[in-house]
Amino acid sequence: MKLLIIIPAYNEEDSIVRVISSVNVWREDADIVVVNDGSTDRTGERAEATGKAAVIHMPLNVGIGGAMQTGYRYAARGGYDVAVQLDGDGQHEAQELDKLLAPLLAGEADCCIGSRFLHKTDYRSSWSRRLGIRFFSWMVHWMTGAKATDPTSGFRAVNRKVIELFAADYPEDYPEVEAIVLLRQRGFRLAETSVRMHERQSGESSITPLKSMYYMAKVSLAVLMTRLRGEGGAL
Repeated sequence: MKLLIIIPAYNEEDSIVRVISSVNVWREDADIVVVNDGSTDRTGERAEATGKAAVIHMPLNVGIGGAMQTGYRYAARGGYDVAVQLDGDGQHEAQELDKLLAPLLAGEADCCIGSRFLHKTDYRSSWSRRLGIRFFSWMVHWMTGAKATDPTSGFRAVNRKVIELFAADYPEDYPEVEAIVLLRQRGFRLAETSVRMHERQSGESSITPLKSMYYMAKVSLAVLMTRLRGEGGAL
C-alpha cells in the first residue's frame, strides 16, 4: 500500500513540527504532504525544516476545501492507494491512523471517518458545536440514509477511487459534510471508527461563535445543492 498523509495547515507554526514527527513515529511507511494554505507565519518553513514532508505553498489562503483538493491532486498524480487527512493543529492523534485504515485495507469501505462520538470518549466541545454536529448528522441521514455520528470530522481516510474523485471534484469552504453526501450519491461505501481527539493545540478555529449560524446555513445550502445535482435537479 502506498500511503499519503495530507496535512492542511494555516498558521500552525507552533504545532506543525510535532504533528509531522508524530506521523513519522506511528506510520514511518507513509509519505507526508503539508499544504501550507497561505500562512502568514512560519508554518511552511518549519514543515520544510523537518525534512520529513513535501510542502506545497499556496500563494494565498484558499480555505480547507481548496487545500484538501490540492492534496488529493498530489495523491492522484503520485499514484497513492490511500490518502488520509490529518489536521495540522494537533487535534488528531497519529496513533489512531491504523483504526482509520483498517476498513479500507479489509475492503469494507472506500472512506473511513474518525468519530469523536461513535463511542464515549473524553472529548468535550461547546454546546453550539454539539448542536451543529447533531443537526448535520440528522441532515446526512435524511438525505442519504447514512449514519454519521461525526460528519464534521476532518480526520478521514480514502482509497484510490475516492482520491481520483476528490482530485477532480471536492467541495469548497467547509467541505466535510458535503463530501459525505457526494460520496453516498456516487455509491461509495462509508464507515466510521471511534478515535480520540483533542481540542486544537495551536492557532485559532476558523469557525467562531459569530460564524456558527453562517456555517450551518451555508453548509446546509451546499448539501442541498449537491443532492439536487446528483438527482438531475429535483428533490
